[in-house]
Amino acid sequence: MRREIITKTGHSNISTFYSYCLKIKFSRNPRNVYFSNKFQNQNCLFMKKTFRFFAAGLLSILLSLVAHAQTVSVSGNIKNSVTKEVVPAVSIIIKGSSVGTYSNQDGDFSISVAKLPVTLVISSVGYDNLELTVTDATTPVAIDFKPNTTLGQEVVVAATRTPTRILESPVTVERLSGSTLRNVPAPSYYEALANLKGVDMHTASLTFRTVTTRGFVSSGNTKLNQLIDGMDNQAPGLNFSVGSIIGPTELDVDNVELLAGASSALYGSGGMNGTVLITSKNPFKYQGLSYNIKQGINHIDDGNRGAAPYYDWTVRYAKAFKDKFAFKLSAQLVQAQDWEADDFRNVARTNILSKVVGGNRTTDPNYDGVNMYGDETSQNMQGIANLVVGAGTRGFIAQYMAATGGLTPSQAQING
Repeated sequence: MRREIITKTGHSNISTFYSYCLKIKFSRNPRNVYFSNKFQNQNCLFMKKTFRFFAAGLLSILLSLVAHAQTVSVSGNIKNSVTKEVVPAVSIIIKGSSVGTYSNQDGDFSISVAKLPVTLVISSVGYDNLELTVTDATTPVAIDFKPNTTLGQEVVVAATRTPTRILESPVTVERLSGSTLRNVPAPSYYEALANLKGVDMHTASLTFRTVTTRGFVSSGNTKLNQLIDGMDNQAPGLNFSVGSIIGPTELDVDNVELLAGASSALYGSGGMNGTVLITSKNPFKYQGLSYNIKQGINHIDDGNRGAAPYYDWTVRYAKAFKDKFAFKLSAQLVQAQDWEADDFRNVARTNILSKVVGGNRTTDPNYDGVNMYGDETSQNMQGIANLVVGAGTRGFIAQYMAATGGLTPSQAQING
């Protein structure tokens, strides 16, 4: 005889689950009852644990959704109250906490807060600090940021290697801010250094310019330090910086500081003529995609050649992840036809002065073309050739006389 006693079940899945666990089977064979009960108990324990894990996971998901639903996103745009231009890299912090963000290249920002109202502390170099209370997050906040008109509040680091107000600096420091670099009327930001006080710039080519702050200007200044984010970027083997060729792209430059005069005590023995500090943009502050396209034309008044196009394309992308990790990528393409070295006139060089003389490579053994490189010499090659021939002739005569007992060779023997 076999009977089954099954508890009543409801309509829910949970009731059905428990009803299965409470099912009891009776059998005449005690051994069958034992194995049947053991199998049912194991199934019940497994299903109970599964249900607990499922319930715990569902509860955590519900709690995270509730917490996310409680946060509010506050967004807005920051502009200069005078010029109405957007202000990038402005710090926005929730008052009384360390949670904050920065405005992007377009002056836009977005920050998540737990609840409203909330007070935002807005600050940036060159502007007055601002506290703004936000009570409605449905519409973006328009912020007019007032520039700081107090003289000497600009901060520099070149003078003491620490942030110092420019009026409190022990030495004279010239600075080009990010806004100045964006508005500079020049093909590249590096050319703007020529407008600073006490700076002479030597232009050797389109991308090679040399900065000098004291002494005679020349192509390649070995007595000037140029540091990018604190790293010396002089070209190996040349011992001087080749302009801005080895450095950040124009979109990635935050500011440039120039310390005129000797600075060896702070930046090493190479700073006898001064130091140029170039600071790139922080990827935590300057995020997003930005690009800059410059095109122009040169040689429009050059009679030796026709006009040529000029291209300068720059792109930059930066991304930060929860203020823990950030990266940036930047690239720049500069293409143009620079001056052509087509002056092949002969030059008579001296130690100081030089002059153009007649002759070419065929007629003058001492030929030194203006734009012929690698043939510079200060010796008469014909005279050097005569010395070599004379030394060989004397050696031949000495060997001939030693071999013949003192006889002198004829001219034909010498020439032969």
